[in-house]
Amino acid sequence: MTTEFLAGPATVTATDLALRYGGTQALDGVSLRLTRGVTGLLGPNGAGKTTLLRVLATAVPADGGEFTALGHDPGTASGRLALRRTLGYLPQTPGFHPNFTAFEFVDYVAILKELSDRTARHQEVRRVLEAVDLSDVRGKRLKRLSGGMRQRVALAAALVGDPGFLVLDEPTVGLDPEQRMRFRELIAEAGEGRTVLLSTHQTEDVAMLCHRVVVLSHGRVRFEGTPADLTARADGRVWSSAERDPGALAGWRTGTGTYRNIGDPPPGAELLDPTLEDGYLLTLDGESAEVSA
Repeated sequence: MTTEFLAGPATVTATDLALRYGGTQALDGVSLRLTRGVTGLLGPNGAGKTTLLRVLATAVPADGGEFTALGHDPGTASGRLALRRTLGYLPQTPGFHPNFTAFEFVDYVAILKELSDRTARHQEVRRVLEAVDLSDVRGKRLKRLSGGMRQRVALAAALVGDPGFLVLDEPTVGLDPEQRMRFRELIAEAGEGRTVLLSTHQTEDVAMLCHRVVVLSHGRVRFEGTPADLTARADGRVWSSAERDPGALAGWRTGTGTYRNIGDPPPGAELLDPTLEDGYLLTLDGESAEVSA
C-alpha cells in the first residue's frame, strides 16, 4: 500500500458530530477524516461507536455537526438519497428473516437499493454472493446457515451495487478463528478502491487490515492516525517480570511463565516490543485520567 494511497484525499469528512440519547451524550463533538482503504474504529462498550456508524450510514440524524461522504451532503434530502445509493451498511445485528433464502435476502436488499431491472438485479445478487463464496448455498434458508455464513450473507447485501462507502459494525463478532480469517480476506478485498469504516473490539483485526485507526471513548475521538502511530504510544511502557508488577496499569502471565506489564516501568525493567493493543489500552487509560481530573 503506497504512501500516496494512505495520504489520499478525504472521501468522508465529519466535523463536530453530536448526538444525545436522553441523559447520555453518545457523540460529543466527533471530527474525523476518512480516505480510501480500511479505517478501524476502536473503543470500549458505550464509547459511541455504533452511534457514529449509524449517523454516517444515515440511519439516524445527528443533533449537531455535519459530515459529507463521497461528495454528498446528507443534511439535505437529495444529498441523503444520493449517499444511500452508494452506501453499504452492515449493522451489528442484521435484520434477517429466517425463512428467506440467502438469495432472497440479498435480492430484497437490492430492491431497496432501487435495482429495479429484475435480470440485472439478479445478476448483481449472484455476483455479490459469489464474492463472499456463498454461491453454493444461495438457495438455503438463512435459519439453516451457520453464524459465519449469515455474516457473509449480510456482507454480500452491503456490497450490492458496488458501494463507494462501506460501514461495517462488528462484522467478525462471534466468529471462530477460521471464519474470522476468511472475513478479513473479504474486508481487505472490499477496501481496495473504496472507503471502509470497520468498528471492532478486535485489535488484531485492526493490526492486520487497517491503514488508519480511530479510537473513540465517551463519545469523543481520542486518537486518529496509523496503527503504527498507535502502537508507538506504548514504546518504553511494556516490560517483562517474574511476578506481576503492582504498579502496572495491567499485567498478565504469558505462556512462558513470565508477566507482561503495561504502564510506567520501574528502573532497569526488561522492556518488550509494544503491540497495537498496548497502545490502545494506554490511550484509554490517558483518557480516563483526563475524565477524572
